[in-house]
Amino acid sequence: MKLKLLAATLFASSALFAGTYTVDTVHSGVSFKVKHMMVSNVKGKFAEFDGTFELDDKTNELKALHGVVEVASIDTGIEDRDAHLKSKDIFNAEKFPQITFKLTKVVKDKAHGEFTMHGVTKNVVFDYEFGGVIKHSKGQKAGLTISGVVNRKDYGISWNKILETGGVAVGEDVKIEIELEGDLK
Repeated sequence: MKLKLLAATLFASSALFAGTYTVDTVHSGVSFKVKHMMVSNVKGKFAEFDGTFELDDKTNELKALHGVVEVASIDTGIEDRDAHLKSKDIFNAEKFPQITFKLTKVVKDKAHGEFTMHGVTKNVVFDYEFGGVIKHSKGQKAGLTISGVVNRKDYGISWNKILETGGVAVGEDVKIEIELEGDLK
């Protein structure tokens, strides 16, 4: 009898932490960094994004994730630069208003998925870190981080400026970090 009770308790407690989570945008972030003038990095973030993720009810493994970023919400702290990033030269936010990521599978600490930017979808592999789950007075939360690098030219974003001293104004590789905290639905 005690063994059955213990097994039922363990199953019930693992199920408590499973389910579908809605991204809490107040406690989450989508940021990036890219090489500027060959010597430093420009950092930025997107203020508007949304998504959901699902954890397995027995193992807390990530089973699904879908996220959407609104390109027009880009913020590097410099209005003129943000306007240029939204323009046809770079993101063309009017024609391609969203960046999306859809998880296809997780293998150990790698999140495989479809990343769509500037109207182009590519399969990517990002680093994945599970942050854990917690019950609190207003419900239940889970957290995770996905990060990696995409080459902007692979997505048709090729604008650049040749520097007089050699090199280019903007690097091709863009480092992305997505920190998500979700609320159980």
